[in-house]
Amino acid sequence: MLALLDTHALIWYLYDDPRLSEKAREMLEKAASTNGRVGCSALTLAEVIYLQEKDRIPAGTLDRLLESLKTKSSLLVVAPVTLAVVVLMRSIPQTEVPDLPDRIIAATALQLNVPLISRDRKIRVSRVSTIW
Repeated sequence: MLALLDTHALIWYLYDDPRLSEKAREMLEKAASTNGRVGCSALTLAEVIYLQEKDRIPAGTLDRLLESLKTKSSLLVVAPVTLAVVVLMRSIPQTEVPDLPDRIIAATALQLNVPLISRDRKIRVSRVSTIW
């Protein structure tokens, strides 16, 4: 796995949204051209459901994501929330990254030893390697 996508970055990737940064887009294109994989946390799928229920993202986003995950040539893979991820959350102070889902996603990137593709300023100034 070459990188992990934060929830907003994944949604913007799925919809080819111009808010996805050029650096992030280049990383994703590089991964796709080399048959590399980019992950998303299992928590991200739960966040997508939550955001759909709150009408903050299009209703078909989860289905679109699940379809993308089903294809053998998919760039995307799901990274589980494991005990190792939970333990690593302690190394990301709540004072730096206060949102629980963000801490779980950031800890997943640390556990996988890959950069996190994220626009989140708080994550970007933490110890987590990011691409934006």
